[in-house]
Amino acid sequence: MATAVLLRSLRRREVSSAPISAFKTLTGNTKPSWSLSNKWAGLARPFSTKPAGNDVIGIDLGTTNSCVAVMEGKNPKVIENSEGARTTPSVVAFSQKGELLVGTPAKRQAVTNPTNTLFGTKRLIGRRFDDPQTQKEMKMVPFKIVRAPNGDAWLEANGQQYSPSQIGAFVLTKMKETAEAYLGKSVNKAVITVPAYFNDAQRQATKDAGKIAGLDVQRIINEPTAAALSYGLNNKEGLVAVFDLGGGTFDISILEISNGVFEVKATNGDTFLGGEDFDNALLEFLVSEFKRTEGIDLSKDKLALQRLREAGEKAKIELSSTSQTEINLPFITADASGAKHLNITLTRSKFEALVNHLIERTKAPCKSCLKDAGISIKEVDEVLLVGGMTRVPKVQEVVAEIFGKSPSKGVNPDEAVAMG
Repeated sequence: MATAVLLRSLRRREVSSAPISAFKTLTGNTKPSWSLSNKWAGLARPFSTKPAGNDVIGIDLGTTNSCVAVMEGKNPKVIENSEGARTTPSVVAFSQKGELLVGTPAKRQAVTNPTNTLFGTKRLIGRRFDDPQTQKEMKMVPFKIVRAPNGDAWLEANGQQYSPSQIGAFVLTKMKETAEAYLGKSVNKAVITVPAYFNDAQRQATKDAGKIAGLDVQRIINEPTAAALSYGLNNKEGLVAVFDLGGGTFDISILEISNGVFEVKATNGDTFLGGEDFDNALLEFLVSEFKRTEGIDLSKDKLALQRLREAGEKAKIELSSTSQTEINLPFITADASGAKHLNITLTRSKFEALVNHLIERTKAPCKSCLKDAGISIKEVDEVLLVGGMTRVPKVQEVVAEIFGKSPSKGVNPDEAVAMG
């Protein structure tokens, strides 16, 4: 009892800059997370001093970005974080000074601290270390992916090991505190969304992440169902296709809506197809172009690769609204002749050619999903777009081609799931 009172008296610290010592119980040097998740629920963060509230928040724990929303009356509201943004990068970093960084602060320092900056970890939730996709991911990221005592894929940073659930918990804590700052009271109830194809192990790992963050997870719901709700389709009848291409995963779901009840008729997808893969394709192109023009291979230079990765991501976003963009990276490296600079003009058509094989990979799951649902393309009443990658014009073209109709664009694809 005395311990509980003492903990409640502690002022909570900002999750974007908390000493790692505050999270000692979350390191891989302790017992594995799969046996201690309940204990960690009370240890992951100091208790909030805000008055207790009964609000239930909705959290979209994404591969690239996460989002939190709350009901205000009958309308959902997406809450801005402490940086003023409506989405928070799902990035966690451990600085050399012993600080834990989450979100924008973590992403900002990735160039100078690539080996201790963890991103895209949702792809590893519930995955085994020996999984071929895990082995593929290990070759594409600057941080270490290691084998856990139980054979799962874990992450290593600053000499400590963390499960993907623990990293997810740091992001969830940031979302929890974002909601608390807006509401002015503590929040401990949440609904968290997951891809429709997540298996039981992945769903449980997501629930564990919520417990570690101090959240009572009321329900784990499917992202396509949440997206359909955000489009206001609960008052409609018919068949809806939800095309969700996010930062790390792609899934397609066919929902039947009848009397306000959502039934998932079929779902399909690719757990390793998303914005990260588009970024990797651009990264490989930039490395090969620089080697061709300068004769220098940047593939082993982690600092240069991180700069290229960020520049490629920025170019990808710009090309959704413009026909070409410039990638300028001064002092990317140096040799005996002096400093070297990278300057490349990237057109939308060139970008589309680089990622066309990835976009093409969305077609087969869509066809399989329609077949599994036992319906034809003509029977689909509406197509919804979810996930930031659906902003790419070529992706929208392919969706229209697959389903024979233009997709709905009435809701921000980055916020649709959290609002639902």
